[in-house]
Amino acid sequence: MKRNFSCQRIFTKFISPVKAMVFVLVTLCLVCSCRKEMYFPVASGRPYEVLVVCDSKMWERPAGRSLFNVLDTDVPGLPQSERSFRISQCSPDELDKTLKLFRNVIFVDVDPKMYTQTKLKFMRDKYAMEQIWVTLQSPSEEEFEKYCTENRQFIVDFLTKTEMNRLIKILEEKHSMVVSQLAKELFDCEIWCPEEIQSYKKGDKFFWASNNTSSGMLNLCVYSYPYYGPETFTKYYMLQKRDSVMMRNIPGSTPGMFMKTDTLYTDCRPITVHNQFAYEARGLWYMENDGMGGPFVSQARVDTTRNLVIVAEGFVYAPEKMKRGLIRRIEAALYTLMLPFETKEKAQADTEAEEEKKEAVKETNKK
Repeated sequence: MKRNFSCQRIFTKFISPVKAMVFVLVTLCLVCSCRKEMYFPVASGRPYEVLVVCDSKMWERPAGRSLFNVLDTDVPGLPQSERSFRISQCSPDELDKTLKLFRNVIFVDVDPKMYTQTKLKFMRDKYAMEQIWVTLQSPSEEEFEKYCTENRQFIVDFLTKTEMNRLIKILEEKHSMVVSQLAKELFDCEIWCPEEIQSYKKGDKFFWASNNTSSGMLNLCVYSYPYYGPETFTKYYMLQKRDSVMMRNIPGSTPGMFMKTDTLYTDCRPITVHNQFAYEARGLWYMENDGMGGPFVSQARVDTTRNLVIVAEGFVYAPEKMKRGLIRRIEAALYTLMLPFETKEKAQADTEAEEEKKEAVKETNKK
C-alpha cells in the first residue's frame, strides 16, 4: 500500500488533475484505435479472389448462375481471355472461422419476410483487416437474378476498385520517387507508381517511365494538351491525341516503327475519379511495322486551374505471361494522380461515392 500511495503522490506532484485526466483519455483513445489492428488477422486469399456465400442449391439455379456469370466475365481490353475474378463458393453453414477471413466475400441473403427489394450493402474489416464483406439482400431469387443482370458492371467495378484501393494503400507507403519528381517538375502533379519503375524519358509536356525489364514490363506515361471543351472528350479526339503523342515520343528500334492504338479493340467511357469527371480509354496498343503490342489503360482529366487535359496512362508488354495482374497494378497508379487543386486524402478509387450515387439514382427513379 505504501508503494502505491507513493506512486500516486509522485504522479499528482508533477501532473495536475486536469492534465492527468487528459493523459488518461488520450491513452484510452490510442488503445481503442490500435485494438482492431492488434487482434484482427489480415484477410486471406490472393488479389481478385472472391468467396460467394450462398445456398448450394440456389447457386446452381438461374439466380446463382446470374451472379457467377457476372464474376466470371473477361477483363476488358486484354489480348487474350482472362477472368475478372477467381470464384469460390460455400453454403452459409460451411462458413467457418477460416473462410470468414477471406479478403472478398459476397454473402447472398434471400428472404421474402425480411426484404422488399434487392440491395447491395458492404462492410469493411468485418472479420479481418483489409476485408470487404458485401451482402446482397433480396426478397426472391427472381429479383436477385434481375438485380445481378442489370447491375453486372457496377458489381465488377466495385470489387475491382476495392482491390485497387488495397494497391493504392501500398503505393502510398512505397512508390517510385523518380516518377513523383517527374510529375511534379513537368505537370505540378503528384502520382504514385510501383517502386521498381525507375527508367524514364522526358519530352515536351510528356514523360515515359518503365521498370525496363525483359519480362512483365510495366510502363507509365503522363502528358498534357489544351482543353477545348466537351468535344475534347470523345473517343476519336482522345485516341487521335494519343497516337500523335506516342508517335513523337515512343519510337521503335528502326525508322518507321512507332506506337499506335488499335482503335477497333479500344473502348472509351466517362468515369469518376476523386469525385471529378474523367475519361477512360482501355484497349490494345501495337508498334507499327513491328510485332510488339499489349494492353493499355488511360485516364484523361481536366486541370481547371490551367485549362489543361492531363492524361495518365499505363501500358504493359508481357508476351510470355497473363496480363490481368500487371495491367490492374499499373491502373491502380492512375487513380493516385493528384492535380494541383487536389489533396492526397482523395487518392483512391471511388467505391463508396459511386455506391451512394447509385442508391440516390434509384430513389429518384422511383419518384
